[in-house]
Amino acid sequence: MAGHGHAPHEQAEHAEHHGASNKQIALLISILALLLAISETLGKAAQTQTLAKNIEAANLWGYFQGKTVRLTVVRAQIEDMEIELLAMTNEAQIAAAKRGIEHWKRQIARYESDPKENDGRKELTARALAAEKKRDDAAAAHHHYEVASASIQIAIVLASAAIITGIGILTWFAMGLGVVGAAFAAIGLFAPHAIHLF
Repeated sequence: MAGHGHAPHEQAEHAEHHGASNKQIALLISILALLLAISETLGKAAQTQTLAKNIEAANLWGYFQGKTVRLTVVRAQIEDMEIELLAMTNEAQIAAAKRGIEHWKRQIARYESDPKENDGRKELTARALAAEKKRDDAAAAHHHYEVASASIQIAIVLASAAIITGIGILTWFAMGLGVVGAAFAAIGLFAPHAIHLF
């Protein structure tokens, strides 16, 4: 049977090499699993931030609309008072009407901008737009984390298949997809609007 088998020392070397290769792939799978956990955690956080900031922006725009309605009512009230003022002859009534008009004009100014309370229409607009930007940033980041997670999951499958089949090229594909996944996670974290896939 000479020539049909490998010498025992060759079999041992082959098993040792295969075992070392499997250990390296197992380490790769561990690293990929860690990256996947990080990507999934960041993705969930981005998704939560997207929802929270969407609600915040909607609430602020609702408050803005409420201020706008009040502003319209007050302006109509001032116009009515100014028309009534033209028909008044009693000095006390005229003075009271003018004080009322001045009061409502101050209210209009407060409805337009109130830096002290941070709830004038100007401030509400700025706050709502800021919330919308944070929402959009988080949504963009979430998409990148989803791509990262999918890439890393496929990389883990390929690396596992490399252990089972012994096909080395699968390990390289797994590493490549792992790098792609890590890159998309980094884009989501640092520059969510750098690449637009969806």
